[in-house]
Amino acid sequence: MGVFGALNAAVSGLSAQAYALENISGNIANSATVGYKRLDTSFSDLVGGGKGAQPGQIAGTVSASSRATNGIQGDLQQSQVDTYMGINGSGYFVVQGRAGEVDGRSIFTGNDLYTRRGDFEIDKEGRLVNGAGYYLMGQPIDPVTKNVSGSVPSIITIDSSVIPAVVTDRISYEGNLPTTPQTSARLAGGSDLLDASLTKASTGAAPDAVPAPQVVGVNEISADDEVNFLNSSIAGEAITVYNSSGTPVNVQMRWAKTFEDDGSQSDTWSLYYLSDSDATGTDPKWTKVSDAQFGADGRMAIPATSNMTMTGLTVDGQSVGDVTLDFGTNALTQFADSNGAAKISKLRQNGYPAGDLTGVAVSEAGRLVASYSNGRTRELYEISLVSFSGEAWLERVNGGAFEVTPASGEPIAGANGSIVGKRLEASNTDIADEFSKLIVTQQAYSANTRIVSSSDQMLKEAINMIR
Repeated sequence: MGVFGALNAAVSGLSAQAYALENISGNIANSATVGYKRLDTSFSDLVGGGKGAQPGQIAGTVSASSRATNGIQGDLQQSQVDTYMGINGSGYFVVQGRAGEVDGRSIFTGNDLYTRRGDFEIDKEGRLVNGAGYYLMGQPIDPVTKNVSGSVPSIITIDSSVIPAVVTDRISYEGNLPTTPQTSARLAGGSDLLDASLTKASTGAAPDAVPAPQVVGVNEISADDEVNFLNSSIAGEAITVYNSSGTPVNVQMRWAKTFEDDGSQSDTWSLYYLSDSDATGTDPKWTKVSDAQFGADGRMAIPATSNMTMTGLTVDGQSVGDVTLDFGTNALTQFADSNGAAKISKLRQNGYPAGDLTGVAVSEAGRLVASYSNGRTRELYEISLVSFSGEAWLERVNGGAFEVTPASGEPIAGANGSIVGKRLEASNTDIADEFSKLIVTQQAYSANTRIVSSSDQMLKEAINMIR
């Protein structure tokens, strides 16, 4: 091949180094691009000719090609935006591009793309779109079972409507009542039982009724009798419940010990709640819920179901309806307490008022969680991640996205990586490394120009031989 072969090899070297320079330039330009994957350059030699023994072979030209770094993760950087997310490990978000708008609503291409760019924010239609204009896809979560509904990802659309109120129908109530309540009457030298004027003998014979002869509290306490009632009972704490319209209703409870067995075989307590704080005279102010009987072992024997029902619960004119008091299994007890007070360890209810959407965030489980003004949260979507057998062969498209090729294989649902909220994956470009490559590329390019110059000079010398 001679001088012309050397000239051709040098020209191919110039072309290859220029190709490498283009990749280096693009990597440096995108060093601050979210989720960018740099392109490295691979060089391949092309055999110039000659077969057989080693002395018969000569060096040939060179070609350059890009080498993807899709599997090399960039640093995860902290963010203050709740809907930003990064992937720690392998995997890609599933996204779609916007095709246009019909009747004021966005329509989409229907062609799934894949990206690691996680700077998603909510648009006017309640969809999550990243800085490159790609819309995030996920699978909806059933609000009852909390399981993923369906197997095909769809464009995530966040419903900003008000969640309706839920009426309270159950209160979980656990704690301990003292064997000797320190009531105001007892501290004044009187009995620790409910004032005698507010009690009556029990003659009921129902299975869950306290055995006769015992003394139980009357069903209602009038405003005139409230002082005697408060002086001979102890606080059972208060809880806010909600009626069907979401109106908060404050339920104040008190316990009054109505019977004490001298042989410590069984004690009886009556539970009351404040039903009308504005009552006067003989009007009922406190309403009895039911009686509870405790055995010598401190456990509640009656009611045997460990439940009481606040029938037609109404406080200050606000009707809630029937509410079950759930004391759990052996969770309401009677043991000695030096303070003589009721110690309530659990007091929760299952209702809540209506709520407006206040924010959306990403959970540790990779789910999109909505927060509401009533303090409730709701899991809306599970964000889809996919992986590829040949991820290095994905084809790049604008905006840090990729599309499937025959060499990459079809997407595989799920990935080893996990989604991290309030994080963004930075570019995996290392500026120092790119500048080192730049120096090598520049020197190699300069060296090839010297070959071209030398080849040109040798050709001139050859032409001058005939003069």
